[in-house]
Amino acid sequence: MIDKQAFRDGMARLGAAVNIITTDGPAGRAGFTASAVCSVTDTPPTLLVCLNRSASVWPIFDANRQLCVNTLAAGQEALSGLFGGKTPMAERFLAAQWRNGVTGSPVLKDALVSFDCRVSNMTSVGTHDVLFCEVLGLTFSDETEGLAWFDRSYLPLRRAAR
Repeated sequence: MIDKQAFRDGMARLGAAVNIITTDGPAGRAGFTASAVCSVTDTPPTLLVCLNRSASVWPIFDANRQLCVNTLAAGQEALSGLFGGKTPMAERFLAAQWRNGVTGSPVLKDALVSFDCRVSNMTSVGTHDVLFCEVLGLTFSDETEGLAWFDRSYLPLRRAAR
């Protein structure tokens, strides 16, 4: 059996994009920072997002069943920290500029890319729910550098010279 801490240490070496996942709807507005996001298929365009059921935002996402995956650009580390910590929800959203997406979920103005989604399916695995999210809207910004999380630190992602 794999030790829980050893697994976490191994996962720290699996670099990933940094995302702020947002929702707004009948249950209210909420958001959190996540790196557990990936593509599932392009037909229909679908992402998966993992959310811990013990997270304070879980009931809101579970009730709204819509969300936006906002992939952060380099330089947005502080915003990631706000959405990843214990900062009150209203303060998190005051720290950036937002618009409403197709679903009504908040779309971050300066995100590298934003995927506005409807949750089409949900599966529980261990402590988390895996949300399968059909992409209904897609927004790109002029930002060209991404933000990654690797070995418990932020790293800017720059495009190689072409």
